[in-house]
Amino acid sequence: MPGTDGFDHDILILGGGLVGSALACALDGRGWRVGQVEASPPQAGAPGFDERKLALALASLNALSALDVLPRLATPPAPIRRIHVSRAGDFGSVRLAAAEHGREQFGGVVLARELGLALESRLADCAGLVRHRPARVVAVAPDADGPVVTIEQDGATRRLRARLLVAADGSRSLARAAWGIGAEEHDYGQTLLVCSVATDRAPDGTAYERFTSEGPVALLPMAGGHYGGICGVRREAADAVLAMDDAAYRDYLQQRFGWRAGRITRVGARSAYPILRVVAERLTAPRGVVMGNAAQTLHPIGAQGFNLGLRDALTLAEVLTGDDPGAAAWLAAYAEARREDRERTLAFSDGLARLTASEGFPLHVLRSLGLLALGHVPGLADPLVAGAMGFRGRVPSLSRGRA
Repeated sequence: MPGTDGFDHDILILGGGLVGSALACALDGRGWRVGQVEASPPQAGAPGFDERKLALALASLNALSALDVLPRLATPPAPIRRIHVSRAGDFGSVRLAAAEHGREQFGGVVLARELGLALESRLADCAGLVRHRPARVVAVAPDADGPVVTIEQDGATRRLRARLLVAADGSRSLARAAWGIGAEEHDYGQTLLVCSVATDRAPDGTAYERFTSEGPVALLPMAGGHYGGICGVRREAADAVLAMDDAAYRDYLQQRFGWRAGRITRVGARSAYPILRVVAERLTAPRGVVMGNAAQTLHPIGAQGFNLGLRDALTLAEVLTGDDPGAAAWLAAYAEARREDRERTLAFSDGLARLTASEGFPLHVLRSLGLLALGHVPGLADPLVAGAMGFRGRVPSLSRGRA
C-alpha cells in the first residue's frame, strides 16, 4: 500500500543488475524509502551474473570497498599492476606500470558472477530496501508529480508510484522509451567471445590489450593463475569461430593475440555478446534518471562500461539531498556532474574502437607514431592512466579512496 503521502517509494530502481544494485547499496542509510524491481528470482541471480571478466578501475575498487561489497567477493580482485597495449601490424606499443604513477595497481579483475553475488549479499543488509522480485515491468507512465510503474508479480498487476524513478534496465530500457528519450545506436559489426585462458607462464599482473582490424583481443590476469580471454570477431565469422573445438579456438586465439603472455595451453567454454553502442540523448526526465546501460552501452574496448555506470550510481547517491529526491534541481545537478566524465569516456571508447579497427597506410603510420609517443614521451600517457583508473571529470567521493 502507498504511504500516507501517496508514494510507494521515494526512489524506485528498475533493474537488479550490477549498476542498479550498486545504486541501492549507495543509497542505504540515507533515509529514503527505496524500492527495486527485478525480473529474476533470487535463486537465479540478477542480470550480469555470468562468467564475463570485469576489469574494475581503481576508482571502482575504492567505491565497492567503501560500500562493503568488495570484502564479500568469494575471490579477491586480481590486481592489474601493468598494462600492455599494441596493435597488430603497427610498430610501437604502450607499457604502463602502476608503480611508476605512485599506485600499487590500476585496478583489479573479477568475475561478473562473483561481483553480482557480493552485491546480493550487501543488498540483504540494506535497511528498508523493498525488492519487488521476481516481477516484470508492464508499463511506465511518466508523471511530473511522480512516475507510475505497473509491474506483474505472482500473476497479479500492481502500480508503484515514486518521487524519483531510476532506469537501470539495460540497453533496451522501457522507461527510457516511455520518457521519449532518444538513443543513438551503432552496430560495430563485431561479436565478443569471452572465456578463461591458461598459458605456460603464470600471469604477473599485466593486462594485455591487442587491437586488430577484426576487433580487440585482451588477456586479463585472474586469480588462480589464469587469464580472462576476450576476443572480438567480425559478426559474419562469429558462428564459425564459436563452433570451433577447444584446440582450434586455442590456436585461433594464439594467432590473433600473439605470444606476449606465452603459449596458450587451454581455453574454457566460450560466451558470445554482440558489440553495440547505444547512447541516450539525455540522462534525465521529469522525476526520472537513466543510468548504466540504459544511459550508455559501450564497446568493451578499454573496459569502460561498468566502471562508467558505477560512477553514474555513485554520483546520483551523492547529489541527492533534501526532502524530495526527484526535485528538478537535484536532477539538473546530477546531469551536470556526469557531463564531463560521460562525454570524455564516450569519446575515448568509440574513437578508440573505430581508430584501431581501421586499415590503411596513413592510419597505420599515425597509430604507430602515437603508440611510440605514448610509450616514450614523459607525461603524455598521464590522461590515459587517469582514465584507466576511473579518474575523469568530477570523481564521486566514494571513488577517491586515499591519495
